[in-house]
Amino acid sequence: MQAIILAAGMGRRLRELTKDIPKCMIKVNEVTLIERMLVILDKHRLNRIIIVIGHKSEVLIKFVNSLSLTTPIYFIYNNDYKKTNNIYSLFLARQELKEDDTLLFESDLVFDEAAVKRLLSEPYPNLVLVDKYESWMDGAVTQLDEHNNIKNFISRSEFDFKDVSSYYKTVNIYKFSRPFSNTHYVPFLEAYSSALGNNSYYEQVLKVIALLEKPDIKAVKLKGERWYEIDNAQDLDIAQSIFAKPAEQYKKFQLRHGGYWRYADVLDFHYLVNPFFPPQRLMDEIKTNFETLLCQYPSGLNVNNIIMAECFGLCSKNVVAGNGAAELIKSVVGFTNGIMGIIRPTFDEYPNRKSPDELLVFTPPLPDFKYCAHDVIHFFDDKPIQSLVLVNPDIPTGNFIPKQDLLKIAEWATTKNIRLIVDESFVDFTASTENQSLMNMHTLNQYKNMVVIKSISKSYGVPGLRLGLLASGDQKFVSTVKRDISIWNINSYAEFFLQIIGKYKDDYRDAMRKFKVVRTNYIAELKELPFLRVIDSQANFVMCEVLPPFNSLELSEKLLSEHRILIRSLSGKAGFDGRSYCRIAIRTESENSRLFAALREILR
Repeated sequence: MQAIILAAGMGRRLRELTKDIPKCMIKVNEVTLIERMLVILDKHRLNRIIIVIGHKSEVLIKFVNSLSLTTPIYFIYNNDYKKTNNIYSLFLARQELKEDDTLLFESDLVFDEAAVKRLLSEPYPNLVLVDKYESWMDGAVTQLDEHNNIKNFISRSEFDFKDVSSYYKTVNIYKFSRPFSNTHYVPFLEAYSSALGNNSYYEQVLKVIALLEKPDIKAVKLKGERWYEIDNAQDLDIAQSIFAKPAEQYKKFQLRHGGYWRYADVLDFHYLVNPFFPPQRLMDEIKTNFETLLCQYPSGLNVNNIIMAECFGLCSKNVVAGNGAAELIKSVVGFTNGIMGIIRPTFDEYPNRKSPDELLVFTPPLPDFKYCAHDVIHFFDDKPIQSLVLVNPDIPTGNFIPKQDLLKIAEWATTKNIRLIVDESFVDFTASTENQSLMNMHTLNQYKNMVVIKSISKSYGVPGLRLGLLASGDQKFVSTVKRDISIWNINSYAEFFLQIIGKYKDDYRDAMRKFKVVRTNYIAELKELPFLRVIDSQANFVMCEVLPPFNSLELSEKLLSEHRILIRSLSGKAGFDGRSYCRIAIRTESENSRLFAALREILR
């Protein structure tokens, strides 16, 4: 058996990265694509490896010849690489294709060796390696029957998003037998090139062959083996995170700050949303209006303030609708002068907006980081602070101060002329049967020094909409924040969500009731694991101290690399004095079961 690698392309979409090197010499985690591929193939005792070259061919030849490989390497030069596509590169290797069984690769791939083993382990002689279609994938897709026969190759012009559940993406790795190349592929390749030219792709030949009564080619499906196709800088960035070593992989995921939907196999217990809201009916209503919302401008900030105020029973003069709570936090802290009191550990978005010399920190002395209103007042009472931030329930500890006690802090802050900033993004998750929110006009007007912030993403389960809310009885301060916000800070989908959310109040209450039952069971099951010391939480996450033989970073790395589950290691976060903690979100029962199974497997 031999291998043919198509490596003539220029990689134009990678711009400066391929100015002086061929595309296949792009590095993923310090290893070039071509080296990774050749090292994998060299282990399989092939008769030869043929590389079709073009752009910066002399650089590629020199590099390949510098590698310590045992398999003979041959090069075929595509002189017209600037004007042709990969069908012509393969056309130039057609004679070699007819001489031996062949593994065919495109050179812009990074993949596990297990993917090649999957192809070689299948006895059928002519195979297309495929994977279930995901949104990040581009290029040819196939439809298969129940026996993995290829019913059709779907070109870009024929692609229909209504049918994506039946699509399988070609990985651009193939196995062709010598007879198949001689009787099927090469004759059709020659005919196709003669009739339609060389500015096309070799998958078009397979599409024609698939229409034959006996096409003699099947698909083999990947079963979790990793691969990625690199066409642009974004692809390269994602590939770097997928193929990093466990410690580096976890670090790269952390630095992404979201976007984990790009990794279809990763289950996200890192970021915090309501697992039971929004209901399908609400999402269907947004889908129905998708095209209108996409093609229309949203309303300006003043209108969205009115809509937001209506949602929460407030006055629009006292409200600012934000592009997520983060936008509002930036403005509020920016317009709050002097020393700011904070409680650590906490949500770092607040202290990160201040220089260290502008912070006065209270770290609760109890082992579970619990604190009450008395602790807060007692600690800060004689301190020279001009503002105080309370995240309630707090993150990552889940500590909660009930509303009546929180109002004692508001009263104290008023007498001290301290601006009290209360973040109640998680307050709807608390176990109390009474409304614990401070967002009502009576309370806001009574304590005008108080600013209340809420992230809609957390409790309503819509982080992609980027919605946050600020409310205060101090209309002058609210007006100052409004002037700092862009006139179109909220997109049309977020505005529409606010417009219709009132119809789903009962669904929201039901979701919260269900969540609280799931949380009780979740915490109980976590407590059965001997290497976790679980800290009770009133939010939609749980903080745990990670005990020997693990630490939080090791546990997080293992869950991601071995089980594709992402949790939040709190290693390095201020306030823990070197102790090892992690934060784990609460999701649906089935997703939680997958987490527990992984944790028990790690324990074994």
